[in-house]
Amino acid sequence: MILGIDSSAISAGCALMDDGGRIIAEQFLNTKHTHSQTLLPMIEGMLRSAGVSLAEVDTAAVTVGPGSFTGLRIGISTVKGMCYGAGKRCVPVSSLEAIAYNFPGIDGRIVCCMDARCGQVFNAVFSSKDGMITRLCDDRVILLTELEKELSQFSGRIILAGDGAELANKALGGRYKLASYPLRWQRGSGVCFAAQGKEPIDPAALMPSYLRLPQAERERLAREGKSAE
Repeated sequence: MILGIDSSAISAGCALMDDGGRIIAEQFLNTKHTHSQTLLPMIEGMLRSAGVSLAEVDTAAVTVGPGSFTGLRIGISTVKGMCYGAGKRCVPVSSLEAIAYNFPGIDGRIVCCMDARCGQVFNAVFSSKDGMITRLCDDRVILLTELEKELSQFSGRIILAGDGAELANKALGGRYKLASYPLRWQRGSGVCFAAQGKEPIDPAALMPSYLRLPQAERERLAREGKSAE
């Protein structure tokens, strides 16, 4: 049984998948409350409603990035604490991959975008075909102008998803399909699906994948004339 958790963006979600690959419970919030207020009560409430104890969960999967620095730390710390206390192992999942797993059964290229500011997005591109999700590139930070050039070389259906999808859609002139609202955000169920087949790790090894330094660190390096790369 897999417990999937996401707190990498403004939204937060959790889901429970049984050993047959069936989602048996899920919760999703997209409010202005901080994840430190909502995440644990949401997880506890979902498990209680499903009649499942943490002891019955085999693995906890969590998005480790890219995304909100604070949100990622909250999600990862929550899973570390739960897994240490219950003697469980955990699975790190890309936030962008979790988004892509909202789209099995919808064929096309899934262009997952999270707002990275300054005309950039955290991005990865996936293929969805015949119910299978296939990664086409690594997670990256990319300028929207560069993403536009790349997508212009593709044919067929292109779907923009993620909290940066609307931003990307405007920057790209509205030429591509914007994912419907229920499918646009990373969800706990997507985390569960993305975690399938991945090797669990010890919670001590669970680390965030920011893709770039925090803004304060980048500004410090800029003042010192150093590169943030």
